Amino acid sequence: MSSDFLVNPAVFLIDTLFSLYIFALLLRFLFQWVDADYYNPISQFLIKITHPPLRVLRRFIPSIGRVDTASLVFMLGLQMLSGYLIFVLQGTSIAFPALSLWAVVQLLDLLFNVYFFAIIIRAVLSWVSPGSYNPAVSLLYSLTEPLLRFSRRLLPPMGGIDLSPLIPLIGIQLAKMLVLPPLQQLTTLLN
Repeated sequence: MSSDFLVNPAVFLIDTLFSLYIFALLLRFLFQWVDADYYNPISQFLIKITHPPLRVLRRFIPSIGRVDTASLVFMLGLQMLSGYLIFVLQGTSIAFPALSLWAVVQLLDLLFNVYFFAIIIRAVLSWVSPGSYNPAVSLLYSLTEPLLRFSRRLLPPMGGIDLSPLIPLIGIQLAKMLVLPPLQQLTTLLN
């Protein structure tokens, strides 16, 4: 059996496990940022699976205002470790500055995707089952409400139809197009 045969499954496994944990860290960070319900079962789950390493990191990395810098540093470190392992398995070398910037790009892409899909899901839920309570829906509303509240000021409901999700969706897509490609090119230059 060739070692090349095992590279793709190993890359898949590393990428999946690291991505899931980084996603949990990002959600915890965002829920904390928007003051989502701490006692929500999903919030409690995220806290339980992310608290042990963050408790240790917070001894050395204090928060800056409302920003949980330990979570940010941990996400960045995990993304860098994931990238390093994947690049090594694929036989590619990458310089530390390029790896750092690559990790930042990956985290920004994840952040944009989280908000993009959260807004779409919220819009669909408002048509399908408005007013029903679910712990996940509650967190979804907490996460997206700051963006939608801002966009409702710019684009109030017209004829009973709320088009306010369009503004943040367009803004997120524009940010992805304007921010990520230059950073990706810079990553290539640094390597």
